[in-house]
Amino acid sequence: MFGRRRKENRRAESPDPAEEAEQVPARESGPWDADEPHSARERVDLGGLRLPVDPGFEIQLTVEGDRISGAVILSQESALQVQALAAPKRNGIWDEVRAEVAGAVKNAGGTCEERQGPFGAELDARIPGEDGTPQPIRYLGIDGPRWLLRAAISGRAALDAEVAATLENVIRDIVVVRGDGPMAPHEPIELRLPAEARQAMGQQEPGRPDLKPFERGPEIAETR
Repeated sequence: MFGRRRKENRRAESPDPAEEAEQVPARESGPWDADEPHSARERVDLGGLRLPVDPGFEIQLTVEGDRISGAVILSQESALQVQALAAPKRNGIWDEVRAEVAGAVKNAGGTCEERQGPFGAELDARIPGEDGTPQPIRYLGIDGPRWLLRAAISGRAALDAEVAATLENVIRDIVVVRGDGPMAPHEPIELRLPAEARQAMGQQEPGRPDLKPFERGPEIAETR
């Protein structure tokens, strides 16, 4: 009787490995998953991404064909480009994406060096501009629950730590909405215009879309 009780106690004290694998440690700062507790500050709802609003920001959307795949936040002579990608449930993809980015930079005639930044491993790159002058750009990646937030900081913020801090705080306050549907790893999480922007564009004369529908806060424009 006593032996069976000890065996049952050991079984109760030893957690199921499958249950341990499902546990995801709570993160202390963003970017946040939509299902995680996060601040209720004002954000632009782009579907797959919710971006923090600030009067000094201008937000542009990156369009690939008919699909909105990313967003660019302009502030203080700098740009923060963000894109959310689907990832497997069990492991992140930033390591392999970072290697792909490094290869693409070198193929374009640029250079890059891996270093540790506020979000972990990142790439400090120099890419030839239109006049051949090397342009600084930082590539960052943050693995979340079944997603990767990929970011690139360029312009003044790529060299000025104080300006960079503003955009780094933007990254910390982004909310990623992965959704429950099946997606292939590396597939971009699709974005959409906010409801008020779609309504404003629908009221424009044909052939003259207004890509700055907000009276205050960020401006939304399309880049192709």
